[in-house]
Amino acid sequence: MLRNYVTVAWRNLIRNKSFSTINLLGLALGMACSLLIMLWVQDERGVDGFHANGDHLYQVYERQYFDGQAHASYFTQGLLADELKRTIPEVQYASAIEASYPTTFDTGDKTIKMSGTFAGADFFRMFSYPFLQGTPAAALGSPGGIAISRKMAEQFFGSPEQAMGKSIRYENRQNLRITAVFDDLPANSSQQFDFLRPWTDFVNENPWAKTWTSTDPMTYVQLRPDRAGKPADAAKVEAKIKDFLSRYVPKNKGFIVELGLQPYPEKYLHSTFKNGQLDGGRIEYVRLFSIVAVVILLIACINFMNLATARSTKRAKEVGVRKVVGAGRSSLIGQFVGEALLLTFLSIMIAIALVALLLPAFSTLTGKMLILPLGQPRFWASLLGLLALTGFVAGSYPALFLSSLSPIRVLKGSLSSAGLRFGSGVTFFRQGLVVVQFGLSILLIVGTIVIYRQMSYVQTKNLGYNRENLIYVPIEGDLMQKYELFKDELGKQAGIVSISRMRESPTEIGHHVDDVSWSGKDPNLRTAFANTAVGYDFVKTLKLKLNDGRDFSPAFGTDSTSYIINETALAKIGYKNPIGQSLEWGRRTGRIIGVLADFHFNSMRQSIEPLIIRLDKNAVWGTILIRTEAGKTQEAIASLEKVYKELNPKTPFTYQFSDQEYAKLYRSEQVVSQLVNYFAILAVFISCLGLFGLAAFTAEQRTKEIGVRKVLGASVTSVVAMLSKDFLKLVLIAIMLASPVAWYVMSQWLKGFIYRTEIEWWVFALAGLLSVGIALLTISYQSIKAALMNPVKSLRSE
Repeated sequence: MLRNYVTVAWRNLIRNKSFSTINLLGLALGMACSLLIMLWVQDERGVDGFHANGDHLYQVYERQYFDGQAHASYFTQGLLADELKRTIPEVQYASAIEASYPTTFDTGDKTIKMSGTFAGADFFRMFSYPFLQGTPAAALGSPGGIAISRKMAEQFFGSPEQAMGKSIRYENRQNLRITAVFDDLPANSSQQFDFLRPWTDFVNENPWAKTWTSTDPMTYVQLRPDRAGKPADAAKVEAKIKDFLSRYVPKNKGFIVELGLQPYPEKYLHSTFKNGQLDGGRIEYVRLFSIVAVVILLIACINFMNLATARSTKRAKEVGVRKVVGAGRSSLIGQFVGEALLLTFLSIMIAIALVALLLPAFSTLTGKMLILPLGQPRFWASLLGLLALTGFVAGSYPALFLSSLSPIRVLKGSLSSAGLRFGSGVTFFRQGLVVVQFGLSILLIVGTIVIYRQMSYVQTKNLGYNRENLIYVPIEGDLMQKYELFKDELGKQAGIVSISRMRESPTEIGHHVDDVSWSGKDPNLRTAFANTAVGYDFVKTLKLKLNDGRDFSPAFGTDSTSYIINETALAKIGYKNPIGQSLEWGRRTGRIIGVLADFHFNSMRQSIEPLIIRLDKNAVWGTILIRTEAGKTQEAIASLEKVYKELNPKTPFTYQFSDQEYAKLYRSEQVVSQLVNYFAILAVFISCLGLFGLAAFTAEQRTKEIGVRKVLGASVTSVVAMLSKDFLKLVLIAIMLASPVAWYVMSQWLKGFIYRTEIEWWVFALAGLLSVGIALLTISYQSIKAALMNPVKSLRSE
C-alpha cells in the first residue's frame, strides 16, 4: 500500500507540473529560510556554553539609585573583585577585566597589532580556555608578564613551545615576559582577545583603579560549590553582597549602590538594563527571528494548503471512486498526507542545497562562522521533525476535506466549483488563509520600513558634534611620548584643520565617578558623572557647541585644574552662573570654564548623562582626534601617515573615520535591518507564488464563464477586474487586520531607543500600497491571459 501511495503521489506531482513547481519552490524557500535562522539561533544560544564551570560563573553588576531613578550597568570598581574574594566565603575565585583594545607588539623585525586587555590572577582558573604552555594559576600572577594566544605565539615565535618564557616588546616602551600560551579562543566565546596582562599592572598604571569612587572594569566571580558539588545558591549570595559597597561607599539619602549577580552564560543574550533591572538584549533578536522563521514557513504551508484545496475539485471524482470500491477515510487521509510529506521531503532536499549555497554569504552578513552540521544526528532529527510538522500542517486540511466528501454527491457532479466560490466553508477557509498570508507579509513590510527609518535616524541625527571629516588615531608606541611633537608637525601639513586627544573615543565614554562636589551641594546627595580627560582644542576639533565659557587653551595657565561640563551636568549641579564657580572631583578642586551643549557620547538606547571633562596634558594613552579640511581628506591622510611613520616607525599606522566608529554602536541593529529586508522580500515572494497559483486555477475554472461574457460583449478590462477584485479584497482585509498588530510590535521595538523616530500613518499606507501593487501585478498576468483568450476556443474546450 505504501508503494501505491508513493506511486499515486508522484504521478500527481508530474501531472500538475506548474502547481507542483509552485509548491516545491515555495516550501523550499520557506524551509531554507527557516534552516538558516535555525543555524543562527543555535549559534547565538550556544555562545559561552562551553565553560566547564559555567554553572558557577557570574558577572557582577551595579544598581544605582539617584535622582529618583534606578540605573544599572556592568561597570564596577577596580578593587571589587579582590575584596569580594577576600570577604565573601562563597566566592571561590574573582577577577576584574578591562575592555579589549588593539595593541602593538614587536620582536626583532616583526611588528604586529594584537587585541587584548588586563585581567585578574584568577581569570584562567574560572574560564575554560585550554592551555598549551604554562598553567592557569600562574599565567597572570606575575607583574610584567603576559599570556598570549596560539596565533600570537606562532606569528612571533613560530610555535607555543618556542614562545614560552621569551620576551616581547609592548608598545615599544616595555618588555613583557611570556608566562603562558593558551589556545585560540573559540568563535562561540563572547570574550575575544589575543593576550592578557596581569591586573596588578593595570592598577599600577591607573591610580584611579585603586579607589572606590571610580567605575570602569567588569567583575566576574565563581561561586564555591556545596559539599555535594552542586552550584551555590546564587540568590543567597546576591542577598549577601547587595549592600556590600556600603562598607566602602556609605549609603546616603540621594545615592544608593547595590550589587547584583547574573549567570555568566546568560549575559551574552541578556545584557540590557531597564529601570535598574535586566530587561532583554540580543535575546530579543533571537526571539524575533525565531518568529520570522515560523512566519515564513507558515506562509509557505499556507501556499500548499490553498493550492491543494483549490485543486480538490480535480480529485473529487477520484475520491468518490476510491470510496465506492471500499477505501476508508483513514486510507484517504494517509494518501493525501503522504503526498504532502513527499512534496515536503523534496522541498527539504532543495532547501538543504539552497542553504549550502547561501550559507557563506549569510555568515558574512551576520558576522558568524556558521556551518551546515550534516554530520550531527541532532541536525537530521530536527529536519525529520520539520518534515513531519510541515507535511502534516500543509496536508492536514486538504486530506480532511477531501476524505469527507460524499461519494454519491461527487459522482453525481453536485459539487460545482467556480474558483473562489467553491463551497462556502472551503472558500471561507481558503480566503482566510490568503488574509493570514498577506497579513504576515505586511507585518514584515512595515517592520522593514520602521527599522530602516530608525537606522537612518540614528545615522543622520545631529549628535552635538560634527562627525564629518573627523579621524581617530590610537595613541600607541612612541606617540605616547611624542604627542606634542606629532601635533606640531601635523599642524603644518595641508588639509589638517585642528588636532586634539581624549582618553577614549567620543562614542566610548564609559568611566563614571560619584565623588563630585560643588558649592551648596546637599552632603547626602551623590550623583554619578560620566567623565573623560582631553587635550587642548578638544571643543574646537569636535566642533562642539559651547553654551557658555571657553575651551581648554595653553594661553591659560590654570586650565590644568579647570573643568568643562555639559548641560545635563549643569542641571544636576544647579549653578545659575556656572563660569568661574568651584567644582571638586575627588581631591582635585578647580573652576568651571565652559558649559557644552549636550552631545551624544553613547548609543541612542541611552539618555545623555551628566559629563565632566578635565584637561590632561601628560596622558600617554587614548585617541588622537584630527579634523581635516572638507574635500581634502585623502591629502590629509597621506600627510598624517607620513608624519606618523617618521615619529612612530615601529608601530603600524592605523586610523578610523568617526562615522565608522559610530556605526559600531548599531552593528546588531544594522544586521537585523538587512535580515528583515531579505526575509520580508522572501515572504512577499512566497505569498505571491501562492497568489499566482490561485489566480491561474481561478482563471482555469472560470474559462467557460469568461468565454460567455466575452461573447456577450465584455471588455478585456472588465474581465481582468472581475478576476482581480476577489483577491484584492482579501489583500485589503489583510492590510486592515495587520496594521494594528504591526504598529504594536514595532512600537515595542522602538521603546529600546531613548531617541527614536515616530511610526507615522504613511508607513502603513506605503506598506498597503506595496502589497496591493504586488498582488495586482501577480494576478494581472493570469487575468489578462484569460481575458485575451479566444472565446470560441474557451467554449469549445468546455
